Amino acid sequence: MENEKVINKRIREYSKGTDIAQTIVIFLLALLVPTFLGQVLNKVFGATSTIATNSQLIIGTIVNMALVMTAINLKGWAKILGVVTMPSIATILGGYVFGTSSVFMVYMIPAIWVGNFILVYAYKWIMLDKKQNYFLAGIVGIVLKVLVIFGVFNLLNVFNIFPEKMVTMLQTSMGLTQLITASLGVVLTSIIYYAEKKYNKTKDL
Repeated sequence: MENEKVINKRIREYSKGTDIAQTIVIFLLALLVPTFLGQVLNKVFGATSTIATNSQLIIGTIVNMALVMTAINLKGWAKILGVVTMPSIATILGGYVFGTSSVFMVYMIPAIWVGNFILVYAYKWIMLDKKQNYFLAGIVGIVLKVLVIFGVFNLLNVFNIFPEKMVTMLQTSMGLTQLITASLGVVLTSIIYYAEKKYNKTKDL
């Protein structure tokens, strides 16, 4: 099956120990960062600080880094779906990113899961299967992810699901913020990817 083949692609095969270690690290990023980082930033820098008030940008960037690392380093449906679904659930349960609006994000969970999966799949299909450029895969994945999430939000908003006083904030969170955090995630992960690629190339000489 073609999809199975794509899902099981990654940049290289790893030893069992390395595979387990990087899986644990990525899972912890996907789970703990959305759950606790917002609270930590509030306590360390103060709730009104620039860093704390922009916690969604920081958390979203790290989550998107975890998604890209999943795409290029992990394989198998269980691991991928785990990382794809964990951040949104952790964010809502933690309630630190969207605050009082977190409860309304329940309606957005399916769209966020699909958007996250699209970003992961774009890398596996475009970069790893079709052997295209890292950033081309990122651009395609980012655009499709944002279109899905922002599109579903606006569709749901037609039915007045979200309180009017929160619509503007949520519209930014589901649109511009998604674009920024996904882009930053792709760029920052590229530093790790290309550094590792250079290291392995030097090691093989």
